[in-house]
Amino acid sequence: MTPGGTFVARRIVPALLAQIVVLVLAGLLVTHPPFGLWDRREPTVVSWLAEHRSPWLDRASGWVSAVGFTPAIVTVTAAAMLALVLAGRPRRWREALFVGGAVAAEALVFVTAAALVDRHRPEVVRLDGALATSSFPSGHVGAATALYGALAIIALRSAKGRRRLVPVGVLLACLVPLLVAASRLYRGMHHPTDVVAGLLNGAAVLWIMSTLLEPERPPAATSAPEAGADGTADGSRGTEERANRRAMVVSNPAVTGPAVLNEVLAVLAAHGYRETRLAETDPDDLGRSAAARAVADGFPLLVVCGGDGSVTACAQALAGTRTALAVVPCGTGNLLARNLGLPTSPARALAVALDGAPRRIDLALAEGDGIEPTLVGAMAGIGLDAAVMADTGRDLKQRLGWAAYVVGIVRHLRDRKMRLAVTLDDGATFHRRAAMAVVGNVGSLQGGVRLLPEAEPDDGVLDLVLLQPRGFLGWSAATLRLVTGRQGRPEPDTRPGEPHQDGRRAQPVRRSLEHFQGRRITLVTENASPRELDGEPVGDGRRLCLTVRPGALLVHAPADGRPDRTADTAPVPLAATNPAAEARTHTVGAGG
Repeated sequence: MTPGGTFVARRIVPALLAQIVVLVLAGLLVTHPPFGLWDRREPTVVSWLAEHRSPWLDRASGWVSAVGFTPAIVTVTAAAMLALVLAGRPRRWREALFVGGAVAAEALVFVTAAALVDRHRPEVVRLDGALATSSFPSGHVGAATALYGALAIIALRSAKGRRRLVPVGVLLACLVPLLVAASRLYRGMHHPTDVVAGLLNGAAVLWIMSTLLEPERPPAATSAPEAGADGTADGSRGTEERANRRAMVVSNPAVTGPAVLNEVLAVLAAHGYRETRLAETDPDDLGRSAAARAVADGFPLLVVCGGDGSVTACAQALAGTRTALAVVPCGTGNLLARNLGLPTSPARALAVALDGAPRRIDLALAEGDGIEPTLVGAMAGIGLDAAVMADTGRDLKQRLGWAAYVVGIVRHLRDRKMRLAVTLDDGATFHRRAAMAVVGNVGSLQGGVRLLPEAEPDDGVLDLVLLQPRGFLGWSAATLRLVTGRQGRPEPDTRPGEPHQDGRRAQPVRRSLEHFQGRRITLVTENASPRELDGEPVGDGRRLCLTVRPGALLVHAPADGRPDRTADTAPVPLAATNPAAEARTHTVGAGG
């Protein structure tokens, strides 16, 4: 297997295992309901449908149900993969692998869960006879969701400039699986919870397998000589400077083993760093003291081997200085490393970063009740995401990686939404009921999901997303938009009850996702809610305020050809300023 294939497998396999565990636990909960919650309701639904059958509905449901049968799924999958491969472009090959992988992964999860749950089918006349597999989850519905959802994602990815593909994608993603689900209920083959589990199974597989749509970044060469800044052909003067480079390496021993540390030191030596000083973090100090020593001792480079917590701690000391940060992703989320375009392999990530050029990125100053002022490099949130972070133990994260968060998400999906007051810069406060609010300096999550599509680490503004789904359809719409990355067009900067430019009153929003931008974003909840800063829980509270600090941190990032808006490596003063000055605050997109 290629290195890129290994990294993809490391992200997919743990997530699928976590999905199987969650699905099996859900199935056991359904088949052994506490207090008999489902004993009376589910058979009533299926029995009512069986009593109201008609010949034409029998035929129509048979045609629709056939869409999810194995022969149809295999045929459509093979045809779609063949068409994509024949297109001849690398992107299409990845899409073909995505389609086939989604269908295969759904089948694997379905077969495993069905064997372990082993639920009997409804006690009615079943129009498709007796099938050998368990009733939970619905394989037809799961397969239809995985296949036609994958085709919908591809259609939406290709819809730029071709608006006619948008309804095709929506039709495939929503209508086909829902029709198959209705037909399976009508034909007496499943209980309602079976088809819901099938829909969720297919949707979860699509999210996990979307990793296959990400182009693999080729490894950077580390041994080729660089041209010297003095213009000589062999770069002799530049080589002499490289030989005198100094770096401090800060590692988190809980996630960085000796093998990784040796690889990091080898990469530094290959890049001319002859003097390296080592330091370790501990639970009470995630690296801030070591980073402060690096600045005081004049080290031009600080290498952080750890997760987002260690990176954030070191950034506190490096902000506003000339010492550059190089991130070696060894944690669970690794959000900053991911958004800087670094590979997931620690050694390759450092090599790619050092082959790039130093650039300044923004940080955000976080404040709130019970929170010491803290600089944030990636994201901060209040609500669902913070609750999940707080409930996910270190042992589970080390075993499953970021897939461990799936368990926490399922646990908190039914949490009560927050009553939230939002203020952007010095604008008027508006109110929402949201499951979570996330403020980000960067936009991408694991699996390539773009939570904040407009976010850039050096654009001088912060991005806010409000997740406010209503019911199953709302969650489905939000998930689809996150997976496809198509989260709506920019909207006018209006709030409920405030007039548009033409004098009309704005209507209350009914979207699953809303996006905003601002230099200072203040969130206040009616009741104390969980909060997190760069993935680290900071306790419940009612207030979370983040203010951008433009160009505060110097980092090594890949040379991807994107114009660098803050290339000056001089330190940036962090004195408090009025963020409303020259404010750029507007809604940048909504959807759902």
